[in-house]
Parts: sequence; C-alpha cells; structure tokens
Amino acid sequence: MKRVIKAYLLFLISLIMMALGITFVTKSNLGTSAISSIQYVLSLAFRPSFGVFTFVINLIFFLIQVLILREKFPKHQYLQLLVGPIMGIFIDIWMNTFRFLNPVNYITKLIISVIGCCIIAISTILQLKAGVVTNPAEGIVKTLAYKTKIGFGRVKIYFDLFLVLIASTLSFLLIGEIKGIGIGTFITATLVGIIIRLINKIEENILRKTN
Repeated sequence: MKRVIKAYLLFLISLIMMALGITFVTKSNLGTSAISSIQYVLSLAFRPSFGVFTFVINLIFFLIQVLILREKFPKHQYLQLLVGPIMGIFIDIWMNTFRFLNPVNYITKLIISVIGCCIIAISTILQLKAGVVTNPAEGIVKTLAYKTKIGFGRVKIYFDLFLVLIASTLSFLLIGEIKGIGIGTFITATLVGIIIRLINKIEENILRKTN
C-alpha cells in the first residue's frame, strides 16, 4: 500500500514539475512546447486560460485513446482524466507566479527555455519511475503507434509536427500572425529527449559504480 501511495505521490510531483517546465519554456518568449502549442494559442485568442485549455486538450487526447482502443483501453488508465485538471491548475498557478518573467535579451530567452527543457525532462523521468498512469499526451502517441504499427519515436515526431501545424494555422486564423510557435518549440522537441538520455546514462553509471 505504501509503495502505491509513493508511486502516485511521485506522479503528482512529476505533473507539477511538468507544468513548471512548460511555463518556463512558454515564458522564454521563444515559443511553447509542441504538446502545449494548441492550448497556448487558444488561450491567446480567447478568454479561458492556458490551464483551462490544457485540461480540454488533455481530455480530447484521452477520448481519442478510448475511441481507438475501445474495450482494449486499460481500466486503470481512466485515471488519465485527473491529469488534465492537475496540469491545468498548476500551469495557471506557475504562469501567474512567473508573470514578471518577460525576457528581451536572446541569451536570457535561451537560458529560460533550456531551464524549462531540463525541468520537463526530469518530470518525464519521474513519471516513468512512478509507473502508474500515462500522461494523455504520451498515451495518444502510444495508442497511434500501436494502431499504425509504426515505432513510438517516429509517431511522436509526426504527432508533434501535426500539433505545431494546427497551432500555427489557428494562430494565423484567430490572431492574424504566428504566435506561441518559434525556435523554442523545436529546441524543446529535441533537447528534452537528449537531456533524458543524458540523465539516464549518468544514473546508470552511478548505479554501476555503487554495485
């Protein structure tokens, strides 16, 4: 029982950290992450907040999984329904907390974006270690990979590009210019994976030396 509680507590911490990482990437003014691009653009065009749209998009990701997998959808993954509200609440909390963050200098923008990438990478590792519930954004990629018989990595790239394309189109149609998408979007898409692999290698080396 204690192990289960620890696992879910770790998952909760990872969601709070991921919301923080997304906030830093977004506040860098270089472009938000691909997975957050649609909801951020919508929050710029309409009154509901970034967090509210994060909840809505995660709910859509969840429903798509259920529609595709139907009876094969794992029952415990219905807990994904909690991910959207938690992420949404903490994104709004962090965005409000760091509302003063508005870098103009390009180097400062890059530093803030990289810090965000590091936090997202660490939060992703914590989610994997918790091993309880799949984030809807990752769950839909897993589902599409399973259904199409294409590797997870390739589907992830295609899916992120699709989200960026939709977000860019919405931004142009609703705002009249491309907002929320930039070099930071592509930095996040590549750097997070690199940081995760680096942290895993460091952890493996430490474990090897201690055993």
